[in-house]
Amino acid sequence: MKKLITLSAASCLVAGFFNSVTANEFEVRGNIEFQARYFTEDPLFSTQEDSYLSVAAAPEFFWSWNDGKDSLEFVPSARVDQHDDERTHMDIRELGWIHVGDSWESRIGVRRVFWGVTEFQHLVDIINQSDSVEDVDNEDKLGQPMVNLSLVQDWGIVDLFLMPYFRERTFAGAEGRPGLPFINSDYVVYESNDEQNHNDWAIRWAQSIGDYEIALSWFDGTGREPILIPHPELITIPEQPVLVPYYQQISQLGFELQANIEDILWKLEVIHNENNLENYWAMQGGFEYSFYGINDSNADLGWLVEYGYDDRGENGGSNFQNDLFLGARLALNDVDSTELLAGLSYDLDYESTSLLVEASRRFGNNFKLSLDVRMFEVDDVADSMYLFRNDDHIQLTAQYYY
Repeated sequence: MKKLITLSAASCLVAGFFNSVTANEFEVRGNIEFQARYFTEDPLFSTQEDSYLSVAAAPEFFWSWNDGKDSLEFVPSARVDQHDDERTHMDIRELGWIHVGDSWESRIGVRRVFWGVTEFQHLVDIINQSDSVEDVDNEDKLGQPMVNLSLVQDWGIVDLFLMPYFRERTFAGAEGRPGLPFINSDYVVYESNDEQNHNDWAIRWAQSIGDYEIALSWFDGTGREPILIPHPELITIPEQPVLVPYYQQISQLGFELQANIEDILWKLEVIHNENNLENYWAMQGGFEYSFYGINDSNADLGWLVEYGYDDRGENGGSNFQNDLFLGARLALNDVDSTELLAGLSYDLDYESTSLLVEASRRFGNNFKLSLDVRMFEVDDVADSMYLFRNDDHIQLTAQYYY
């Protein structure tokens, strides 16, 4: 399948390492999960269901040798969904060889890299593609083939990336929910003639200066966020367009700032995106104010406030063009790692709201239970979230770690 890096290729790489090195340390860990999703309202589309069950597994294999200077990590992932064939998928999240030098590190293979400091939107996080069938928050990422060289100096850490293969975003199928059944991700349009084989590259500098953490980044290549365009040849129902992903060539400057000043953690992400359709600026910024040891307990409570802006405005394609985010994070700091995050977003242009609640707790050393609630209140048909107005849902995930 063109969307996936095949397991046979992964096996060849792993075998090659076994033939060339003798591992001094081998470790296996991972998790198996069972997930249930229930939607509180009838679906907008006849192909969708009210409830979904799925099972997933993500084992992790770790080898190290040469006194820990060399290591190999292999993290495959697989999910089987009750209804959505597109959500039934496999991926390689990590398959990389890491070598640690005196003041540098090299990483070759498939990896996940996270950039960003804000809570509700990660504008600068552009290395990996979103695995949108896993969850609607786009926090789950596909593994990205790359060569990464990290230089560690007193004046900062510089990361260089070469990415020779592009990963297409996953979308829910006709039966998937939340999802739009008129998106056909089997037909993809690229601006570059090289399509998935375009050589993307990026560079990032990061440094800590006292209470401040700063990062500057530059990305050049295929944009990770597709534009959905109509494909006239695929229309089967009159007046219902079929949309396909279109991937632009972009250059993007990113800036990150995080400042820990007393009890307030200030956060800011800014990007400038250059492309052949419309250049734009976007930002996400705010703060988290924390209360430690509530009522002489071990619990901590943090209040979050963020604002998102995109200068393309209402027609720019972003869901967060002029949005306010309010939230609270509670950590009991108990032996079971009980945590709760609640957040509310308000679109200042469309006056729509969305609510999220994420709660988790461990049971013993091996089990973890997570509860996610997402609710949408959308009345304006011009709002891109209007098509998800009936998709309020509750998600319960039980995981076993080994």
